[in-house]
Amino acid sequence: MTDALRTTGLGVRYRRTWALRDCSLAVPPGRVAALLGPNGAGKTTLLHAVVGLLAPDAGTISVAGQVAFMAQDKPLYDAFTVAETLAFGRRLNPTWDDAHAVARLEGLGVPLDRRVSGLSGGQRAQVALTVALARRPSLLVLDEPLANLDPLARHDVMRALMTAVAEQPLTVLLSSHVVADLRDTCDWLIVINGGRVQVSGDIDDLLAGHLVLTGPAGAGTPPAGSRVVEASRTGTRTRLLVRGTSVTDPRWSARPPDLEELVMAYLRSPDAAALPAPAEVRA
Repeated sequence: MTDALRTTGLGVRYRRTWALRDCSLAVPPGRVAALLGPNGAGKTTLLHAVVGLLAPDAGTISVAGQVAFMAQDKPLYDAFTVAETLAFGRRLNPTWDDAHAVARLEGLGVPLDRRVSGLSGGQRAQVALTVALARRPSLLVLDEPLANLDPLARHDVMRALMTAVAEQPLTVLLSSHVVADLRDTCDWLIVINGGRVQVSGDIDDLLAGHLVLTGPAGAGTPPAGSRVVEASRTGTRTRLLVRGTSVTDPRWSARPPDLEELVMAYLRSPDAAALPAPAEVRA
């Protein structure tokens, strides 16, 4: 199986500072991959390198098929009507699917004769997403697609995205700061921290491979076979998030983490990593 996206040893440098370093990851085809990380971690730099807006200073990028990109500010020409925006896209893209684009926006109730400057934030996002999808890409890259949208618009954009994934062969890579927006949408997780890939893999596999343990403060060392990602203590209790699948020590109670617990534990522990499958990122 050919990965939809693969980077190997990717590095991007701004003058003397490395924004990305030794960045290796792979996203299988048909996945919806969430890219998470703190501000300044390198998320946008990675996305810009993937779509060709930045030339890497080290490593390689491989993409299977055509890429479409929607930037965070959803750039569109304000003076154009929606219909003129679609016409502009049609002239620039030989793979453009105009019938699908028109039908999609009409189905969403977006007036084709309205100028972009007169659209609501949610409508503008839908037009930008339609322009990206009308190119019929194999890989759709979205940089903070839900930024500056109200809750209803956020829901509508994510629902539209999942409809697109169901209707056509498509792999999606999207960045976000809000884990809750991605919980029911994404099935692949990438966490980037300090310019390096910290976590990469299938979300269900990652959740199944970790446990939240609670025990007395004097419980001693973590259970055999587990690796501590994050530890915290409150009063007489100790809480651990560990990589591991079973605990036999009766002093520890165990439960699976949710996605937000997993992500936040790794973000608070930048030296920890969950890169579970070397075979998936080998050169």
